[in-house]
Amino acid sequence: MLKITNVNVRLGETDYASVISNELNIPKRHIKNIKILRKSIDARRKKVHFIMSFAFSSNHEEKLLKSHKNLSIYKPYEYNYLPATNDHVIVVGSGPAGLFCAYVLAHAGNKVTVIERGSKIEKRVGDVDRLMREGVLNEKDNIAFGEGGAGTFSDGKLTTGTKNPRIRYVLDTFLAHGAPLEIGYDALPHIGTDRLRAVIINMRKELESLGTTFMFDTKFVDFYEQDDKHIAVVENAEGRSELTCDVLVLALGHSARDTYRMLDQKLEIEPKSFAVGVRIEQLQSTINKLQYKQDASSPYLQAAPYKLAVKTSEGRGVYTFCMCPGGVVVPSTEKEGYLCVNGMSYYARDKANANSAILVQVNPEDFPEGSLGGIAFQEDIEKKAYQLGGHNLKAPVQKVVDYYCHKKSEELGKVKPSYMPGTVLEDINEVFPEYINRNLKEGLQLMNEKMPGFIDDDTIITAVESRSSAPIRILRNQDMTATHFNWVYPLGEGAGYSGGIMSSAVDGIRGAEAILKRNEE
Repeated sequence: MLKITNVNVRLGETDYASVISNELNIPKRHIKNIKILRKSIDARRKKVHFIMSFAFSSNHEEKLLKSHKNLSIYKPYEYNYLPATNDHVIVVGSGPAGLFCAYVLAHAGNKVTVIERGSKIEKRVGDVDRLMREGVLNEKDNIAFGEGGAGTFSDGKLTTGTKNPRIRYVLDTFLAHGAPLEIGYDALPHIGTDRLRAVIINMRKELESLGTTFMFDTKFVDFYEQDDKHIAVVENAEGRSELTCDVLVLALGHSARDTYRMLDQKLEIEPKSFAVGVRIEQLQSTINKLQYKQDASSPYLQAAPYKLAVKTSEGRGVYTFCMCPGGVVVPSTEKEGYLCVNGMSYYARDKANANSAILVQVNPEDFPEGSLGGIAFQEDIEKKAYQLGGHNLKAPVQKVVDYYCHKKSEELGKVKPSYMPGTVLEDINEVFPEYINRNLKEGLQLMNEKMPGFIDDDTIITAVESRSSAPIRILRNQDMTATHFNWVYPLGEGAGYSGGIMSSAVDGIRGAEAILKRNEE
């Protein structure tokens, strides 16, 4: 088969054989077995169109290769599992890193036990629904903790800056478990929280059929080595117990602060840069018009995304993160007395508002000393947001134009907050240190210059977004083991080595491969 790239396709066109034949100037009947490889939107000019890549078979392929520079041999991706070992692997955390680490190990043939402090999705959905509708937080089971990790209740965004070939394995695995077909070729793929839940449940069921044991509602509290045995200590409703293993994988989420504090006594942990800020909301129809212009209402285009990044006069990066077209803002805290928010979209992306985090880079010199200084910084602003909201998980909301002026909004305009369980009009300046406010305001203004109309009199912000990534990194060796512990593997976002579903999943796969190679001479 051949591969053709960078083919312009008009909106609504689905006769891809004709498109390819016109591109190559060969008869349509010679184009067979077409497969879409990539589809992106080009909205740089007045008329929006798609740019696509295809695999196909044809007559005289060698001749075509010589005469067309945008053709190459199509080589489908294949993943080859390494041989199993006799190691029993305990994986702490069932987010993307833990799930894919367990998935690769189980398919190789290893014995795997997954420990998850939250509940399985079937129960977790009810706890999250109660949180959003009634403001009742279950500290053990929420948007931060539970099967699938924090990404389960997000946009299900599958974009990443990493070029690792294992990305194809992740996408293919999601597809095999019920993900929408278009994630296999969309340039900006997303599953949506509703579809992602079903995919994760299907992956769990397959893992169980391969012999993997899941221990939900079970908290990892300690580990140690004694008499050449490796022990993981856990707690659940039945009490405290000790599990013996050969390998321990720490695939923690970025909100496992109590676990971080325990690990800080045992492992080498260093602070790292992260970012904090707010969730911005505009009408999705406004974003569609800004991005798609005269094609904003086209039935062939979904809700428009955006991505912006600027640098302020003080040298700080300010950028959008986890942009959710047609989505909602949700509470992502896991502990009473603290408030932080995140974005979430369903597969349809059909809600009234677009939302995105607007974040200001924070560096270790900005927060208290010590390996966990970033956590103290996060907790301080989350407490202030909780207090400003009225001590009940209602979130402070403000028009951007009022935030600029350091005054509480008296009323809102066309953009209504999507955050549940509710909002209060307050001055968000009170949440942050002055340098964060200063850089956030400048960053918003620079973004509006880049994308005129991005901010208008009705644009609102909700506080506080503080969990975009882990504020720490657990140090590890080149073989991915923790320093001083050759049987402990810190992986994924919580360990400080990835950000988002895809890069975390890839780090989990790499961890599994390292475990399968650990006994090689």
